[in-house]
Amino acid sequence: MLWCASSGFATPGGFVTPRAPSPSSGATITFRKVFKSSYPEFVEIKVSDAGAGTYDIRQLDEDPNPRPLEVGPPLAQRIFQLAASLHDFQGVNLDVHRRIANLGQKTLRYEKGSEAHEVTFNYTLNDSATQLLDIFEGIARQESDLSDLQRTAKYDRLGVNDVLMQIEKDYDRKLLPEPDKLLPTLDQIASDQKIIDIARDRARTLAGRIRNER
Repeated sequence: MLWCASSGFATPGGFVTPRAPSPSSGATITFRKVFKSSYPEFVEIKVSDAGAGTYDIRQLDEDPNPRPLEVGPPLAQRIFQLAASLHDFQGVNLDVHRRIANLGQKTLRYEKGSEAHEVTFNYTLNDSATQLLDIFEGIARQESDLSDLQRTAKYDRLGVNDVLMQIEKDYDRKLLPEPDKLLPTLDQIASDQKIIDIARDRARTLAGRIRNER
């Protein structure tokens, strides 16, 4: 087992376990996707049964940088229900057994105490696995959207409207599992006099839609 000074332990399977402020006896599920020559090339999301976790979205040549993540109880419960339907990834084979294009190597890993199971696949037809994949990729998209919005609001105010347009598309396609997480930043942009009116109006409208469709 190798120690990564910036983030914690790297397990033999390549998973980075960030340092935690206090030990936890609860179960965790980790989703990892590696897809070279794409953007991003590396996604790793770790969620505990309490909803706390980390996400790391980057290119492969960049240093690991897990950041704190919090998902709501209903979403955390759904993730663990789906994992349970797959026997917590113990002894399951999810990959289709025929030639198919490389869509990125995905790994799902369950850990609780000394118990650990994982499964790796390129493409699957299993409904529970597909739902888990959609949830984790949705979390990654949501965190990327939020990061882009916060960055442009701080450093590139003229770019805020373009980011909001992309978020609207993701929201309309129901790709964001917890759009409520965007509300504080949307509200901040809507009231920021330094941001152009079209972006402020778009942020205000999108925030209203999210609240009305809860």
